[in-house]
Amino acid sequence: MAKDEGAGAGSVLLAFILGAISGAAVAMLYAPASGRETREYLGERAREGRERATEIAEKGRQALGQGRETLANAIERGREAYQQARTREEA
Repeated sequence: MAKDEGAGAGSVLLAFILGAISGAAVAMLYAPASGRETREYLGERAREGRERATEIAEKGRQALGQGRETLANAIERGREAYQQARTREEA
């Protein structure tokens, strides 16, 4: 059963990608701008997308670093609590 669900998600993703490519191709054919203007526009959009992706990746790295730090602190506190409980039991 799990294999069927994964295949369904993959085919949906593939259909989405193919639809996006087809839509882009049709848009290029019916574009009111010249080829050069369209290429410049697409280049600008690609740069903007790259910049956004870089910003999002950096935010993700920061969040991951904070999560690691929080997890490390929680583990350390757990160890300390365990040691305190163990010391109390021994006394």
